[in-house]
Amino acid sequence: MEDLVQLAVAHGCATITMRRPDVRNALDFPLIQALADVIACVAKHIKETPNDIRVVVLAGEGKSFCAGMDLKAVMHDPIQMGQMLRQLSMTLLALRQLSVPTIARVQGAAIGGGCGLVVVCDFAVTHPEAKLGYPEVDLGVCPAVVAPWLIKKIGAGPARAMLLCGGTMKGDEGFSRGLVTHCAPIDQLDTTIATLVARLLTGGPNALACTKNMLNELDGSNDEQVAIEAAELSAKVIAGAEAQTHLSRHFSAHSRSNLER
Repeated sequence: MEDLVQLAVAHGCATITMRRPDVRNALDFPLIQALADVIACVAKHIKETPNDIRVVVLAGEGKSFCAGMDLKAVMHDPIQMGQMLRQLSMTLLALRQLSVPTIARVQGAAIGGGCGLVVVCDFAVTHPEAKLGYPEVDLGVCPAVVAPWLIKKIGAGPARAMLLCGGTMKGDEGFSRGLVTHCAPIDQLDTTIATLVARLLTGGPNALACTKNMLNELDGSNDEQVAIEAAELSAKVIAGAEAQTHLSRHFSAHSRSNLER
């Protein structure tokens, strides 16, 4: 678990770092499982020792935050794809249900499922040149796993437009469209996060926990059935001929591009 996801706790803040920088922290099954395990560990720690962890920062090692689902190795295996999507959907739910404020540190690309991690967090800090978005439909894939969380973040109408158009955007556009809560120059990213963490630490722990739970109830974030059904729909679509054809073309083009460099 430590190899793929690192947990560090200091001064009331827990930092969870995804560690697959060689593949831009793409989400394969071991990484998703390790992330789920660490989130569960943090939730248990908060419950048992409330004052130790009062804010959580989610980060990715290297140049990217998270490049989304790593489907290349399992694209012809519908069972594994379904397992990955179900685990990701439940992991997003668990992250949302942490009783302390959460912040995504988006220092680089956050694509598809990676951008899902961003919008599940209470806050997200990025810089103007970061790459964000949901290109799933471009690949013949249904973004059902991330859709409920995007709707909660930016509203149903804007989410509809974003998911149906697909593609990606720069960090400053992501900020203007509500994907992230803060946008700062890259050399001020960590200062911005530190300031936000310090501000959140001034809040009453019980007041913050009760407020988060109320907000989750109000917007349906605690509805596990939605997360389950979203994963099933994504798994069904991605196993279909259309998605398999699009993904095969995408990975073939990507391989050729790498060879030509």
